[in-house]
Amino acid sequence: MRHTGPVNRRGFIVGAFGVSLATARFVFAQGAAGALVSERQIVDDLVAANLILAAEGVLDAMGHVSVRHPTRPDRYFLARSMAPALVTADDIIEYDLDSMAVTASARNGYLERFIHGETYRARPDVRAVVHCHTPSLIPFASSTVPLRAMYHMAAFVAAGVPVWDIAAAGGVTDLLVRDGKLARSLAGSLGDRATVLMRGHGAVVVADSLPNVVGRSVYLDVNAKAQTQAMALGGVIRGVTPEEAKMRMGDPNEYARAWELWRRKVGK
Repeated sequence: MRHTGPVNRRGFIVGAFGVSLATARFVFAQGAAGALVSERQIVDDLVAANLILAAEGVLDAMGHVSVRHPTRPDRYFLARSMAPALVTADDIIEYDLDSMAVTASARNGYLERFIHGETYRARPDVRAVVHCHTPSLIPFASSTVPLRAMYHMAAFVAAGVPVWDIAAAGGVTDLLVRDGKLARSLAGSLGDRATVLMRGHGAVVVADSLPNVVGRSVYLDVNAKAQTQAMALGGVIRGVTPEEAKMRMGDPNEYARAWELWRRKVGK
């Protein structure tokens, strides 16, 4: 996590910060590495995640990324309904797990914010969620060809990527996850995996931190493109085996180097 201003001897971040939910309070929690993590840092990282995912082509005008509250596991942060590339700290809204805003706000939330709340409810281990419509994933979400782990940076794919069909949960719909019932079905299909594809729609990616969910989302895209290219070549495809993948999993800083690079590229 990065500080957004100078730090005094008590560890408080000082300086301007635009988000209304954090202007008057400091809430700290222990991060994965034991460092103190404040709401300000979490929100700053969430803004960076929005900008990075847009810059890397994972999100466009649609899609969203959220992060669980650092001390309230029954709450999470998500931007208001807007293009991710335009998100600032002042656009962040705090939600409960029913995906209702904690404080009254005239700002519209994402229609599919229920994806985030129900995923956090179903998966206590998850601290960050991405919902995307990344073009490279759509063929695998809408066909019987399974997504496979093609290389080590996407080793998490080797555990399997289920495909959720909204028709099985809600009949004929507009393919949008508009309520908690549909979102709970989606979270059930995700199970204990890192990602689930959505027929005719996109995907959900989860991780134990913002850097890791951003890394997984970016390399999931790269992996899908690599598989499509390998299939075009013909012949036998040899991807990462589940045994090899297990040797890659469990590193809390797996994408730390990429995270710092991506932050610098978007000016965060």
